[in-house]
Amino acid sequence: MKITIRRAEKKDCVRLLELVRELADYEKAPDEVTVTLEHFEQSGFGPNPVWWAFVAEFDGRVEGFALYYIRYSTWKGQCLYLEDFLVTESLRGKGAGKLLFDRIIEEAKEKGYTRMVWQVLDWNEPAINFYHKYKATLDAGWVNCILDF
Repeated sequence: MKITIRRAEKKDCVRLLELVRELADYEKAPDEVTVTLEHFEQSGFGPNPVWWAFVAEFDGRVEGFALYYIRYSTWKGQCLYLEDFLVTESLRGKGAGKLLFDRIIEEAKEKGYTRMVWQVLDWNEPAINFYHKYKATLDAGWVNCILDF
């Protein structure tokens, strides 16, 4: 099985949004995805991109992605924030997740970021077990705060 990891390109945005919706379904929040394709493309591939991504491609189709942006910590400096990380069910357990995660870690190190930060739902045992393999620290001490406009 040949899985290719590469940087996302603008042409991938339609498929990436399909996968974002798949992730929202998995996370039991299917109605929460409201971003338009135009906004998504502009945010990643316009003159001032705010997100970047790597994709996992199998048989010419994007079957996973890791989308990130740069976050700043006054304590630690620039950090890579992993916003979304998904591998389709058909590729789970076949090494695509490890390839993507290793690539995103490599990116953070290449850019000189001090850490990588992300969130995982407390009921998502498969993801938690995956992150434990990397010896990630899962910090339940912080409460997420959201203010919608």
